[in-house]
Amino acid sequence: MNKGIGLCGSHRTGKTTLAREIAARTGMEFLQTTTSEVFARNGLDPSSAMDFHTRLWIQHKVVETAEAVWQGACGPFISDRTPIDMMAYTLADIQGGTAVDYAELEKYLDHCFAVTNGFFSELVVIQPAIPLVHEEGKAALNRSYMEHLNVLVKGLCCDERLHCRFTLMNRGIVDLDERVGEVLKLL
Repeated sequence: MNKGIGLCGSHRTGKTTLAREIAARTGMEFLQTTTSEVFARNGLDPSSAMDFHTRLWIQHKVVETAEAVWQGACGPFISDRTPIDMMAYTLADIQGGTAVDYAELEKYLDHCFAVTNGFFSELVVIQPAIPLVHEEGKAALNRSYMEHLNVLVKGLCCDERLHCRFTLMNRGIVDLDERVGEVLKLL
């Protein structure tokens, strides 16, 4: 199986732009995930609140769709999202009063870690830093929510179930060329 570099972090942090630029400069294959499309195909809005079972159901669909994309890699690749992100969104929706099926949640988390370990050799956490721009069909532009997701992503990267390396992009690095340079240092 070909292993890749996965950019992970909150929405609206420039992961897709960065992944495309790295692919263009290195010749690595860029594998774009289609999270928003998965939500749309299933009649859901990623910026809307969801109960636990709906969130877990759609996140399973997102992981399955991404797995199919990563499985099609012809060689080393870079992707704009990882299962780490998918776990963070699932966990972020759990509030104090949320009814949670913990056995199902643990199975989902274990699956996501296994997929991450299977497809990626390196993760780069892209933190919230760039100016926010609204796009229809994308997740909400809520800086507090993005910071919440950022903390979850960083915590998940420290979980003992993760076996690939991860690097944290300094949030002060917002220039695209500088971001590319930081990722290229890892290659």
